[in-house]
Amino acid sequence: MDRENASINTESADPKVRERVPSSLHRACLTARAADDYKGAETTVLDLTGVTPVVDFFVITSGTNRRQLHAIAKEVDRVMTEQGSRRIGLEGYRESSWILQDYGDIVLHAFTPEARALYDLEQLWGDARQVDWQAELSAIQEEPTGND
Repeated sequence: MDRENASINTESADPKVRERVPSSLHRACLTARAADDYKGAETTVLDLTGVTPVVDFFVITSGTNRRQLHAIAKEVDRVMTEQGSRRIGLEGYRESSWILQDYGDIVLHAFTPEARALYDLEQLWGDARQVDWQAELSAIQEEPTGND
């Protein structure tokens, strides 16, 4: 399955569909919040739209043990499914030092602190802008709905 078909393309959708379907940025922020809700540490969203055509956002988080990494991964999958994004790839779930979940436009990386330091994705993708996902979610919640 190619990246464009991995999730709903809101760019060409009519305005009513765009209102109902969260953007990639919004879904990345929801992914970060889900990881944070499950006590993911130092949860970061990297905007890769200007860096690579392969993926729009990385969500990177850390968990202290296998159970926590699995809980984060399951909750993110639940949230993304609820948002209309289907997981198209899963790596590292059994090893549990690094779980990767690919949703086409968004990729979750859930690491142990040691694995996160080893792979250092924030440095590797240093050209990517870090998104203040909490501020983005607050801004979205404060936007008028048009019914006022």
